[in-house]
Amino acid sequence: MNINFELYRIFYSVANNKNITKTSKELMISQPAISKSIKRLEEQLGGQLFVRTKRGVVLTEEGKEFYRYIKQAMEFITNAEHKFSDLVNLEVGTIRIGVSTTLTKQFLIPYLEKFHQLYPHINIQIFTNFSSELFSKLRDGLIDLVIHNLPYSKTNDIEIKEVKKVQDCFIVGKAYKELTNRKISLEEISNYPLIFQSKGSTTRGFLDNFALENHIVFQPIMNLTSYSLVVEFTKIGFGIGYATEEFIKEELKNKCLFKLDVEPKIPNRGIGIAYSKKNLPSFSTRKFIEMICNEARF
Repeated sequence: MNINFELYRIFYSVANNKNITKTSKELMISQPAISKSIKRLEEQLGGQLFVRTKRGVVLTEEGKEFYRYIKQAMEFITNAEHKFSDLVNLEVGTIRIGVSTTLTKQFLIPYLEKFHQLYPHINIQIFTNFSSELFSKLRDGLIDLVIHNLPYSKTNDIEIKEVKKVQDCFIVGKAYKELTNRKISLEEISNYPLIFQSKGSTTRGFLDNFALENHIVFQPIMNLTSYSLVVEFTKIGFGIGYATEEFIKEELKNKCLFKLDVEPKIPNRGIGIAYSKKNLPSFSTRKFIEMICNEARF
């Protein structure tokens, strides 16, 4: 049975008002058009819905049963409209973000703070792990976006937007400060104690590829899962570390860390936002991505 939804809407209003004149004013439809619509609905259903009285109309027994279901359907539709309006206006919603601990602290926090101030009713969930694990969750629809270090291999199912350029550097603490007075080669660096992030991180992968392109294989004495620990162990003199310059501005300014002048120069890279092409982002997720893209600076 393929009945026009408008007929149900008119029936629902007449049943609520118990009067065709009131319904005419409410829906801004002429009384004859309403009467004709009710008759059409009755013909399609194969039974009488209303009985006319001097005071208006009343539902038949069959009409009462029919109204019970139509009332539920109309309430569901109204609730759906309100829910959709809330989502579009960012009154409700959830954003599930996959990101490393380092990028959460060094990049994401200011954007989270501003977005939360603008849209306090949006629930934000943070998932931290290596990029490979986060991308797996993204493909399975368990998170909405991944904020990660570039480069990352492009695939047909994932869209990646680069939002910021960053520059990596080799760093030392005061114990190795003499190395900052001259240019130093990758080969010479490889002879010192090295403190890097563990294999599996995008940063470590980028560094290892850069070294291999220059025929160097690094053998660090420390492989740390925490970026902040790389910085701390370098600071107290355990060896040469590898960090992102934009993330250690304070340490460089306070002269507790020092950049090495490395030859060849390390290429810059980026920070990107990835989201699934299959599972389209929600309105709130798109708004968050849009905010970062507009405000992040290359």
